[in-house]
Amino acid sequence: MPDSYLPPQKIIDSYAHVLVNFALNSGKGVQKGEVVQCSVPDVAKPLALALQNTILQSGAHPIIRLIPTGFDKDFYNLANEEQLQFFPRKFLKARAELIDHQIGIIAEPDPLELSKVEPRKIMMARNIQKPYRDWLNEKENHGKFTWTLALWGVQAKADEVGLSLKDYWQQIINACFLDEADPVAKWREVFAMQESIKKKLNDMRIEYVLVKGEDVDLKVKIGADRIWQGGSGRNIPSFELFTSPDWRGVEGWIKFNEPLYRYGNIIRDIYLKVENGIIVEAKASQGNKFLQEMLQTKNANKFGEFSMTDKRMSRITHQMAETLFDENIGGRYGNSHLAIGMAYKDCFRGDPSKVEAKQWEAMGFNDSAEHTDMMTTTDRRITAVLGDGQKVLIYEDGQFVI
Repeated sequence: MPDSYLPPQKIIDSYAHVLVNFALNSGKGVQKGEVVQCSVPDVAKPLALALQNTILQSGAHPIIRLIPTGFDKDFYNLANEEQLQFFPRKFLKARAELIDHQIGIIAEPDPLELSKVEPRKIMMARNIQKPYRDWLNEKENHGKFTWTLALWGVQAKADEVGLSLKDYWQQIINACFLDEADPVAKWREVFAMQESIKKKLNDMRIEYVLVKGEDVDLKVKIGADRIWQGGSGRNIPSFELFTSPDWRGVEGWIKFNEPLYRYGNIIRDIYLKVENGIIVEAKASQGNKFLQEMLQTKNANKFGEFSMTDKRMSRITHQMAETLFDENIGGRYGNSHLAIGMAYKDCFRGDPSKVEAKQWEAMGFNDSAEHTDMMTTTDRRITAVLGDGQKVLIYEDGQFVI
């Protein structure tokens, strides 16, 4: 049965406008003649049409990939190892060379579709795609590619978090400022606030941060060669400021109170213990087998991102069973998250296109096929320790205090 609620066409068109004319090109929108690939699940077909039309009106070239939903379970159950590891190199290389931008829409009619699939098979198929992601990342580091992600509301996700589909959509509308006469202007206001905080963080040249609370006691090395990022349009919505730490300098333990919805599975109550940058203990009250399989991926037992969300920016007031929103929720204590796996090379204080692979490794930028965010919304204080040993409180009560 199709979902019973569809937002007004005006909202869908506004959504497409934000994604095409703002999020891409790091807040500048697409340019005439550029190629934009849109990967849209079939249940979000109305948004696919709006994206196509908006791209055409902008003078760019749309490539619409309408992805069939409900196919993955059969694929993983039927595919053998050779099929799971099939990688159409020439096809994907040509695609990576062709596209200038990518819009990805998240729309999962069944968030538990793969819960009974052997986790090893999901990880195997995911890992084999790493070269394609690397090609796009390299292109992005050269300033020749941008991307953005957005969420389409579905009944199953609304049911999961105890909302009607209309109320679930209202969270999306509020979070993305789609109810505003000029949503792009509102996003520019948020980005200006992020830029102000980012500048202060980057000027501090933080050596490491101390994260303290009832659910966390963690030291995270930042280092002089890192910068903080955010406000790039890469996710809509995105209220976070983040960096990629030196994985070798992460020490301590943390609990994540927010459930993680990933690869058709749910993982709850994640606990991680870290020694010398390596996750040495990991457990979860639900989805533990899948968590362990994720951590078996090469370098997934190390961290690639540390992030904080300021509650003053976010209009998200409810858990959404989707990382894109759950890592940006406001609430009483804001939000912070860590990601296992791949680091973001644009967090290098310099030109990432001029850095070689051995240099990335020497600086402690983690490289992995995995990148999964784990979120906490409990009370925590975050203190920056500078190169001269000075301590500065930077985050308290869910907001930046610098």
